Amino acid sequence: MEAPLPFPAGGKEPEIIAFQRQELSVILRLYGMMVAAGEWRDYGISHGREVAVFSVFRRSAETPLYRIEKRPKLRLKQGIYAVLGEGGQVLRRGHELEQVLRVLERKLIRPVG
Repeated sequence: MEAPLPFPAGGKEPEIIAFQRQELSVILRLYGMMVAAGEWRDYGISHGREVAVFSVFRRSAETPLYRIEKRPKLRLKQGIYAVLGEGGQVLRRGHELEQVLRVLERKLIRPVG
């Protein structure tokens, strides 16, 4: 028999942060465009108590090129969504997912030379 999981002081089960279907639809639309352009090859999704992360990889054995994070605790401050670069630097943060992802869509626009 397994021991029960420890719960916070309120006795409530800890909430797991996850992307909703609509959010995943927006992220996967961008992912599909980047795969078609040959920029991205793989992705991973993780969910936790404080953050949900969609990680993008150029090759599956590497560290993520970008991380799209959802942190509900920052809803009233900097914004619930953030895009982080390979080194962990915040590229964009905000309250609207579509607006935050525009920083990555700009990578598709290249001058013809």
